[in-house]
Amino acid sequence: MGAGKRNLTMAAMAVVCAMAVLGGPATAYASQTKPTEPTPSPSPTPSPSNTPVSNEELEAVRQQLEGLYHDAAVATDEYNAAEEKADKQSAEIVDLAHEIVKGQEKLDELQDLIGAAARAQYRGGGLPPEVQLWLSENPQEFLEGTDRLRQGQLATKGLLAEMNQTQDDLEQYSSDASDRWEKLEANRKAKEKAKKKIKKQISAAEEVEAQLEDDERERLAQLEEDAAQESQAAWLDSGILDEINGKASEQGKKAVKFATDQIGKPYEWGAEGPKTYDCSGLTSQAWAAAGLTIPRTSQEQWKQLKRIDVQDMRPGDLIIYNSDASHVAMYIGAGSIIHAPRPGRTVTIAGAGTMQILAVVRPDA
Repeated sequence: MGAGKRNLTMAAMAVVCAMAVLGGPATAYASQTKPTEPTPSPSPTPSPSNTPVSNEELEAVRQQLEGLYHDAAVATDEYNAAEEKADKQSAEIVDLAHEIVKGQEKLDELQDLIGAAARAQYRGGGLPPEVQLWLSENPQEFLEGTDRLRQGQLATKGLLAEMNQTQDDLEQYSSDASDRWEKLEANRKAKEKAKKKIKKQISAAEEVEAQLEDDERERLAQLEEDAAQESQAAWLDSGILDEINGKASEQGKKAVKFATDQIGKPYEWGAEGPKTYDCSGLTSQAWAAAGLTIPRTSQEQWKQLKRIDVQDMRPGDLIIYNSDASHVAMYIGAGSIIHAPRPGRTVTIAGAGTMQILAVVRPDA
């Protein structure tokens, strides 16, 4: 076995072994949902005391929590994007490993054929053609044999060309596998970084909420509800709902049905069901249930799906929220959405105008 052949065989084995090693942690990240790292308590936060916390202080807490959970949502999108890329690159590496193995088998076969052809030519080529013709008892048979020999030489050249091409393909496959591996490793690190950020933000938010008394949590929840209703009222007062009268497509109806069937299931970052979801996990799985594959993250849904005007939206369309496209929900009609809000919440129905609308996109445009 030549050095090139040994190297390519070792490369194929290395790729397959590397996939086995990487397969473990790639799925483990999504299953870890509870923060374990201590995070310093952010400021300002109310401290337990006998003095009642004012509404102004609770409003500051509400805004602080909103910021922490927003940052967690951004990090979740980063995590999901890295995971999606890693899954794709893993599949590509496996395909390349298969191509390397098949290419090596083809190269071995070509080398055997070329060897057999060379031996046959050697056995018949020891004497000059004119001497072989003079010694031949049947000149016509000799001439036919010479023609076959010429054809064999041409075939050998073709085999050599095919072998060289196969060798080049194997080297390219090996190079591509190495490149995919480097990108896969980079995405693994990106996932780990995003995971740490998510846990840090959620831990900080939970610490803020833990410092509140029961009645203060109730008042905080009321403040959150009031803020949402105020935003929804302002959106409805614009008259936009009078302009929205689109009817759901057949696929849109299936997507809405799937999403509404998930009501009450907990939010979990990085989750795509069936028991828990994050915001884009819910929307991507709802449309998968309707027979259409869409991007995994809210940012990619915003970038890749067709954008439409708000007044033209119909049930099943996705509403992208916040200036950084960090949240997504599904429009279900009558000015309402269904979404997975944030950690500590469940899949629920809310007003479409309760958050800052960035865009509306249509998966089945």
